Amino acid sequence: MSQIPVAKPVLDEQEVEAVRRVILSGWVTQGPEVAAFEREFAEFVGASHACAVSNCTTALHLALLAVGVAAGDEVITVSHSFIATANAIRYCNATPVFVDIEATGFNIDPDLIEAAITPQTKAIICVHQLGMPCDLSRIVAIAERHAIPVIEDAACATGSEILWKGRWEKIGKPHGDIACFSFHPRKVVTTGDGGMLTTANPEYDRNFRLWRQHSMSVTDSVRHGSKQVIYESYPEVGFNYRMTDMQAAVGREQLKRLPEIVTKRRAIAAAYTRALDAVEGMRTPVEPDWARSNWQSYCTTLPDHLDQQEFMQSLLDRSISTRRGIMNSHLEPAYSAESSHRVSGDLENSVNAQNRTVILPLFVQMTNAELDEVVDAIAGSLAPSAPVIAKAG
Repeated sequence: MSQIPVAKPVLDEQEVEAVRRVILSGWVTQGPEVAAFEREFAEFVGASHACAVSNCTTALHLALLAVGVAAGDEVITVSHSFIATANAIRYCNATPVFVDIEATGFNIDPDLIEAAITPQTKAIICVHQLGMPCDLSRIVAIAERHAIPVIEDAACATGSEILWKGRWEKIGKPHGDIACFSFHPRKVVTTGDGGMLTTANPEYDRNFRLWRQHSMSVTDSVRHGSKQVIYESYPEVGFNYRMTDMQAAVGREQLKRLPEIVTKRRAIAAAYTRALDAVEGMRTPVEPDWARSNWQSYCTTLPDHLDQQEFMQSLLDRSISTRRGIMNSHLEPAYSAESSHRVSGDLENSVNAQNRTVILPLFVQMTNAELDEVVDAIAGSLAPSAPVIAKAG
């Protein structure tokens, strides 16, 4: 591992003890810990329902099925996202319709959505990229005019907030129809892997819970606890999308830490911005006045004279890990066939963002000295005429 990683989960003896408790209980699959994690997560974000699953990709798949996406349908989203967003659409034998991102950020451009709508449009997936909330008020208004469900890909956005009708509310309330979260190790809250769906629709929630466990009519926890013999049935095709109780126990501990984690991440992001705003040509991420990011990642746009790969290599040579800007699904071999997707308009901003941005190290345990080391490395990669960068710490 590099001396300064791009990300690092916040885990210690609290999570170890939580897993130990579950292991010694004898019930390690989906059970009481999962149920408790769901209740606590729903309360935290202000959702009526929360359903835990194996990861965010499976969450997106179930969300699409719940709103009725099927073969021949189209789903409007961005190419500029981890490939799971588009893949989940293809799992339904539907077609992802890619629109461009905003010129000043990494989220879907609401101005481009209506032009992408056709009679085949069955849903919109908006991605809260890198933890920065989308312009949900505009997206939801467009969707309501056309009676199209909105699914929030909130994989990175646990703990992020949006100003909604004059009040600050958590992403995941949800403000669209369904929100989907990830608990991958690079996310702000981790369970090793895992996901969550939140919704205000009880029918959607009922379906999530049925489908995640092979559509079993009676859950194993109910069957094992019954004083009567119960034979379960399988009324429809389902999936094995369950979260384990060991993961949920870790998630419950992580959720307790979340406010402190987000506070620290926001402070580090602010320090980066203060330092990098002094660099001519370097563009730092913009947080709209109606959004509060959890800063799952800090992604900066390089000056035109810097080569992305050379810049990243110069930092790696100093034992500092970075990542290239967010990928574009339509540029991947899996989407090379014309039948795999449709592009509405052009994707110029999306492609430029992939090729001109770099994700810098950001993790709760990051020290001021490490921040300064990253800033010094960035200064060293600039042309001799570039201005001196202020210390981040």
